[in-house]
Amino acid sequence: MIQLGDSIPKQAITVIDKDGQHDIKANEYFANKKVVLFALPGAFTPTCSEAHLPGYVVNYDNLVNKGIDVVACLSVNDAFVMKAWQDQQNAENIAMIADGGASLTNAMGLAMNTGDFGGVRSQRYSMLIDNNTVTQLNIEAPSSFEVSDVETMLTQL
Repeated sequence: MIQLGDSIPKQAITVIDKDGQHDIKANEYFANKKVVLFALPGAFTPTCSEAHLPGYVVNYDNLVNKGIDVVACLSVNDAFVMKAWQDQQNAENIAMIADGGASLTNAMGLAMNTGDFGGVRSQRYSMLIDNNTVTQLNIEAPSSFEVSDVETMLTQL
């Protein structure tokens, strides 16, 4: 599993942000910037849609005011789902990262198999990435939402 001080792996991701949709290697995307990345099991799922993403949407300016260049949300969903969820949640400031095949999630050791619920998904977590290096990592216990919320991240910045 990825640890503090580790670099983000080189897996391909699809990013949906203010510049549109583009494919890029994760390590290139996270280079030369300070990023708050939070990940969740699935777009449009209850906790993710009612609490996790909305907290980061509402506090986007607070994160930027603390020196964050990018706030990004990762899920093991395809780019079409991530774009639709971004639109539905008024999350245009949040970079949505579609890890459809879970290659980045698996490479970081943060995958979980949910069986018939949805197959391989991301664990719920938040991390601070500074120039492609993990400097903060908050991984939730199964079925929990206590340490990956925006309030925790704001206190860590």
